[in-house]
Amino acid sequence: MKKALTSLMLAGLLIAAGCGNSTGGEQTAGENGVGGAGDSKSYKIAISQIVEHPSLDSTREGFLAALKDAGLEEGKNLTVDYNNAQGDAATNLSIAQKIASADADLSLGIATPSAQALVQQIQDKPVLFAAVTDPLGAKIVDNLDQPGGNVTGASDTNPEAVVELVDFIATELPNVKKVGLILNEGEPNAVVMAENAQQAFAKHNIEVVKAPITNTSEVKQAADSLVGNVDAMFITLDNSVVSAVDTIIQVANDNDIPFFSSDRDTVEKGAMATVGFKYYDHGYQVGQMAAQILVDGAKPGDLKVTVPDKLDLILNVKAAQEQGVEVTDSMRSKVQDPDNNIIE
Repeated sequence: MKKALTSLMLAGLLIAAGCGNSTGGEQTAGENGVGGAGDSKSYKIAISQIVEHPSLDSTREGFLAALKDAGLEEGKNLTVDYNNAQGDAATNLSIAQKIASADADLSLGIATPSAQALVQQIQDKPVLFAAVTDPLGAKIVDNLDQPGGNVTGASDTNPEAVVELVDFIATELPNVKKVGLILNEGEPNAVVMAENAQQAFAKHNIEVVKAPITNTSEVKQAADSLVGNVDAMFITLDNSVVSAVDTIIQVANDNDIPFFSSDRDTVEKGAMATVGFKYYDHGYQVGQMAAQILVDGAKPGDLKVTVPDKLDLILNVKAAQEQGVEVTDSMRSKVQDPDNNIIE
C-alpha cells in the first residue's frame, strides 16, 4: 500500500512538473515584441526611394512607424537598408540590382520608378510599393484586387481627388479660365494624373496650358513662362516638379497666381489647396502590409492593392492670401475636418 501511494505521489509530481515547463516556455502574443511571432527572429528590409521630398519622406516614416508598432524596430530586431536615387535613373537601377543580390526579407519601392526597378529585378522575395499613382499602367501589378506573385502595395491616388479639387476651383474661383500645368512627361505617374486633371478641367471649360520640363532644374523657368498666360497653376504628384516646388510657390506669391497641388505636404509648404490625405498615413498602411507578410506569413499576392479613402479639402489660408485670393466662408465650409485641414 505504501509503495502504491509513493508511486502515485511521484506520478503527480512528474505531471505537475511537465505542466509547469509547458506554461513557463510559452509566450503570449506580443511578448517578444513581434506581434506574437513567439521567437526572437530579426528581419532585414531594403528601401529604394527615387528622390527626397516631403511626401516621399513622410511615406517612408509612416512605413517604419507601422513596423515599429508591430514590434519590428530598427536597431533591435530590424535592419533597414535605405537607398535614395536622387532622381537619377541609372542610380535607381543600380540600387534595385544591389537589393536583388542582397539578403533582405522584404523590399519597398517608394515612387513609381523605384517600384518598377525592384519588380523587374526581384522575383523570389516580397516587394511592396508606395507612392505609386498607376500600378497597372506602370506594369507593377496586373490586378489590384488579386495582385498574385510577390508584389503588392498601395497607390497614392484616388481619381476622385482631382475631380473634387477641380470642382472646388471652378466653384470658388470662377475667374479661372486657364490653368498652367508644370509637367515632366517622362514620369508615367505624372502623365496619368495630368490626363485625369485635363478631363476634369474640360468639364468646367477650363483650359490647361502645359509647361513641360525634363528635370528639376527647369521648374523655375517653366513656372515663369506661365506668368501672364494663366489664371492659376496646378501640379500632379510629379517627383521632378515637387522636388523644386519652392520655386513655384515663390513665382505664385510674387505674381498673385493661385497655386494648387496634388499632395498635402505641398499645401503645408505654400500651395493654396488640394484634395488629399497624409502621406504618413499612406506609408503606415503599407507598413502594416509588411508586418502581415513578415510576421504573420501573409503572401503579397493575396493582399489587395489599396488606395487613399480619407479624402478632404486641405486649405492653406496664408498661402491663398499670398497668391491674391481672399478665403471665404464658402471655401472654409468645403473642408470636412477644419481643425486638421485648414492651415492658418
